[in-house]
This record gives sequence, C-alpha cells and structure tokens, in this order.
Amino acid sequence: MQHFNYIFTGSGLSAMMTVYEMVLSGQFADKTILMLDVDAKKTNDRTWCFWDNKSTEYEHLIAKKWHTALFADENFSRKFEMKPYSYNMIRGLDFYDSIFKTIANHKNIVFKTEKIESFTDENQFCLVETNVETYKCDKVFNSIFDPKKVLEQTKYPLLQQHFIGWFIKTNKPVFDENCPSFMDFSVEQRGNTRFMYILPTSPTEALVEYTLFSKDLLKDEEYEAEIKKYIKDLGINDFEITDTERGNIPMTCFPFWKQNTKNIVNIGSAGGWTKASTGFTFKNTSKNAKKLVSFLTKETDFRNFFKKDKFWFYDLIFIDVLYKNNEVGSRVFASLFKIGQTELIFKFLDQETSFWEDLQVMLKCPTILFTKAVFRRLFERIGS
Repeated sequence: MQHFNYIFTGSGLSAMMTVYEMVLSGQFADKTILMLDVDAKKTNDRTWCFWDNKSTEYEHLIAKKWHTALFADENFSRKFEMKPYSYNMIRGLDFYDSIFKTIANHKNIVFKTEKIESFTDENQFCLVETNVETYKCDKVFNSIFDPKKVLEQTKYPLLQQHFIGWFIKTNKPVFDENCPSFMDFSVEQRGNTRFMYILPTSPTEALVEYTLFSKDLLKDEEYEAEIKKYIKDLGINDFEITDTERGNIPMTCFPFWKQNTKNIVNIGSAGGWTKASTGFTFKNTSKNAKKLVSFLTKETDFRNFFKKDKFWFYDLIFIDVLYKNNEVGSRVFASLFKIGQTELIFKFLDQETSFWEDLQVMLKCPTILFTKAVFRRLFERIGS
C-alpha cells in the first residue's frame, strides 16, 4: 500500500490553490503529496471572476480586466467606476495548465486520474480508496461536496447559485468590451432572484449567462430560453455559440468545519470556502488556502482550523432573508449599487471592513427584513 504525507480527494480550485501555496511556502518539499480526481482538468470547464485592488500571484493568468461595470434592474441602470478595484477574469484551463506546469517541477507531487470511493480517518493515519487502489496517508484534504449533509438539516438553509452561460460571437460590434454587466435584474424575477451576467471580451464576443440565487434548479431549456430572449432584446439576431458553461454553487453558512477530524480537513465548497452571500469562490479560496498552509506549519489537528467571525454571521442573515423572501434579491442588491460607494461595497464583500464601515453598508439594505432575520437568529440562540 502506497503511503503519502498528504492526499487531496478532489483536485479543483481549492486543492490546486492549496498545493500551489505549499510550493510557494518552500516548507513542504520533503512531503509527498497525491492529488486525486476523476477529471484530468484538460478542458476550459469554467470561468472565474474576482475583484481586487492589487496584483496577485495569479496576475499572469488574467485574460481580461475591467475598471467599469453595469448594474441594472427594471427601474434603473448605473455604470460605476470600480477603481481602485478591477474586475478580473481567469479561464479555467489557463489556471489548470499553470498549476500543472508548477507541479511538474516538483517530484514530490503526484496527480492521478482516479475516482474516489471513500476516505476515513483511522486516528493515526488515513485511508483513501479509489476505483484503482487504496492509499495510506497522514492527512486528507477533501474538496468533494456532499449536499446531503446540508439538506438533512434545516438550521442553515441552502440556496443555490445556478446558471448556464453561452460564449457568443456576433457578426457586428454589439458589446462595450470595457464594461461588463455585473448584475442585470431587468429580466423577469418570477418570485426568485434572477439576473443576467455579461462578460464582453471584445465588441463581438461575450459570455452571456443567466443566473439565479434560489432553492431549486431549472430545466436546461428554461435557462436557454431566457438567454435567447435577452440576446434578442440586445438587438442581436445573428450570432454563433462558441462555447458553453454551467454551474451550481452552494450558498450556505452550514458549519462545514464541524465535519473536520483530526486528520481530515474539508476545503473548497465542501469546507464552506465559497462566500455564502455572493457565491464568489476564487478570491475567498485563495485567502483560505493561504490560511490553511500557514496553519499546517504550526498545528496538526484540523479540528482547530476555522474560527467564526462577524462576516459569517452577516452572510447567515443574508441567506436567511433570501431563503424566506427569494423575490427581494433584486431590491437588496439595488439598495447597495444604486447610490452606494462602490469601493466600500467591494471592501465589505471582501471581509475587510471595520464595524463602522459594516454599518454604512448594512443601513442601505431593506431594514425591516434584515432586522427580523437578526432577531430570529438571536431568539433561536437564546432558546437553544
């Protein structure tokens, strides 16, 4: 039975970022690392976007940057300057290729295309079983999301950010390549939080994505019908679909860290690394990967890896509001972007604000709905 120091069950964004941070730290060259995934990561299966006000270690992978964006609903539209932030796009395949290129220079890191069947913490070591063989290791980093754990309870509601997007190419200039549509709520809401998301990469090319924050998924034809209608409303009659993407991102404050054991840590969506209130993953995952690698240099018990903070509670209240009143999403986001200070909003969403700055953002939201949600949580805690 082969033994490794660390095994990653699932090798998506969180696993790759964590391994990359291990390499950058220079402190794990003597550790053997096995990355397992049924997917070889050879296709451009997703697009990641994030805002930032400084350069990152992934700067060389950014395919497009924007400094202006559009927010709209049925009543108004607003173009806003993002400075000092920029909105950045990274293609999945570019990210995978870059990480694999780094891994290739480190003989202690191995990637295998195998399906994970199970993994267990045996106290002194862990066992990981795949469809090919069984491995032994000291620590497991699990990024395989199991929705059953969330759906089997009711204390922490689960919303899903689900979408289908078309990469389209038109026969004439249509798009403002310098201004993505960050959220366009002018589409019919139908009792949900629904918006179009457009990332233009040239005057004739863009990703047009139909997105919902809601409990239930739609049939494929429903997403596609809305995309077709939106494209037609833009005055586009002649276009080709060059690629497609789809996704379903869990939005929940479920305490995934309680599932950690001494030797198994849940990462990525399986560890609650997705920003619950927005569904954004890239930057939040980067922050958590850095924290985890730093933790590894000091501690060995994964049950100690996580500390709740005020932003976890803010996200909990936000999810509570949208879960009970899914139709108010457009109104909530409009209250922030209609007249809000954009720089402060992005700083808040990045979890970098002071309590005074938090209040400035929160007071722009529908007060009654959020106040009720806060009191529900407080009474629940008192009664428990």
